Amino acid sequence: MSVRVALRYGIFMAISLIAYFLIVRLFDLHENPWLRLLNGVVMVAGISLAIKHYKLIDAEGLSYINGIKIGILTGFTATIIFTIFMAIYMFHIDPEFTQTILEDWLRNYDSGAGVLVFIIFLEGMGSSVVLSLALMQFFKKSYQKQQKK
Repeated sequence: MSVRVALRYGIFMAISLIAYFLIVRLFDLHENPWLRLLNGVVMVAGISLAIKHYKLIDAEGLSYINGIKIGILTGFTATIIFTIFMAIYMFHIDPEFTQTILEDWLRNYDSGAGVLVFIIFLEGMGSSVVLSLALMQFFKKSYQKQQKK
């Protein structure tokens, strides 16, 4: 059951990230690195909603470790789908975007578009782990409340 919840929210997050990128692209702001910060908002919302949904389904089964697993799987699903989309976009749809980003960010390094895809992948994976750990601080069971009963 937890895998289904994580996959559902991961796909939803990926669609949201893709839609956000395309909207930013529509206004020709996709080269502004500061707008990537809103990707984090989508990640926080998606992972949080996935953990909350699972807690509603099985409150007793939501241990700290299970919550982290759900969060990480949700984030990894979204990251993999979004990375595939960005690879297709950068290699086939708009190679000029890739060159612009490489010139601005990696000016002193002789690197190709594969480095950008790898960076997107690492950012997504890293933020999935960190956000899952942080969000579970809000969703974990409080043992102090249980001891007072």
